[in-house]
Amino acid sequence: MRKLPGLDAPVKPSPGLRKPGRVRQLDDAQVRQLVAGYEAGATVYELGDRFGISRQTVGKILKQHGVKMRRGGLTPEQVDEAVQLYEAGWSLARIGGRMNVDPTTVLNRLRDRGVRMRDTHGRVRRMTATRVEDQDFKPSS
Repeated sequence: MRKLPGLDAPVKPSPGLRKPGRVRQLDDAQVRQLVAGYEAGATVYELGDRFGISRQTVGKILKQHGVKMRRGGLTPEQVDEAVQLYEAGWSLARIGGRMNVDPTTVLNRLRDRGVRMRDTHGRVRRMTATRVEDQDFKPSS
């Protein structure tokens, strides 16, 4: 039996891709920095980016260390601003970025206020009894 060329060399993983199931572990000093950062006012998103972990992992670490979590979400004043920005044409992602919350949080608060949502093409969605339909804007004559 003949060996095929190149098959006896070890396979190198693609650069930049993480191995599945691998979780980044923070050492004790990093955990203390993470807790101190949160207590100083940093968000779980900011800490996740800083330490290379997800916001959910940040929350778990904080909970394990007895840190009282701040209320997330938007204040009524921020929801008012979000409504104005959305009606001015801003995307949910852009508003979420400005207010440091997930775009889904913005979506949920706008829906709570009864704001008519747009689809990804900027068309207003119209609710019918059976389904959501897209409605194009047409100038009135």
